[in-house]
Amino acid sequence: MTSHDFAPIFADARVMVILRDLPPTETVRLAEQAWELGIDVVEVPIRTADAVLSLRAAVQAGRERGKLVGAGTVRTPAQVRQAASAGAAFTVAPALDLAVADAAVTYGIPHLPGVATPTEAQHALDHGLVWLKAFPAVSLGPQWFKALAGPLPELRFVATGGIDADNAADFLAAGVEVVAVGSALSDPRQIPRLAALI
Repeated sequence: MTSHDFAPIFADARVMVILRDLPPTETVRLAEQAWELGIDVVEVPIRTADAVLSLRAAVQAGRERGKLVGAGTVRTPAQVRQAASAGAAFTVAPALDLAVADAAVTYGIPHLPGVATPTEAQHALDHGLVWLKAFPAVSLGPQWFKALAGPLPELRFVATGGIDADNAADFLAAGVEVVAVGSALSDPRQIPRLAALI
């Protein structure tokens, strides 16, 4: 396994849920709902200090079930340290910052940087980052992934931003490895519909 290899984390997962800006109890409740429906991978963004508490709670709940929880919106090496100390299995960023990726390596956890252009994608690949978050995916559209697979076939994408149960299948059909769903989860019907994609 390379430093940033997400294959063992995602395994057969096609969907990841992002539980953003929720108190610890609600974060754990939704994570457990996702796990019960077969959505194994959960991301908890840590934009604020309070969010780190939610991450810790989700990590603990995941340990009890053998599930992995990652930290999202990790934009600085200091946040990588926070994520690692909270027990995050991986980190996710909205953009490509190689210093953040390198910090994750020092803590032994894979990092998923965000990209939105072929230039960023190639820059990431040149740094050994094969798994990338495409953000905002809904603006890029499914065809973007098909087009990029031509010159950069080794890349593996997690589509994030504007994904919901209505369009997730289109992104998966375009070659995306995993779709990540966040704000759509405010609709309680989303998680069961997303689980049906697995």
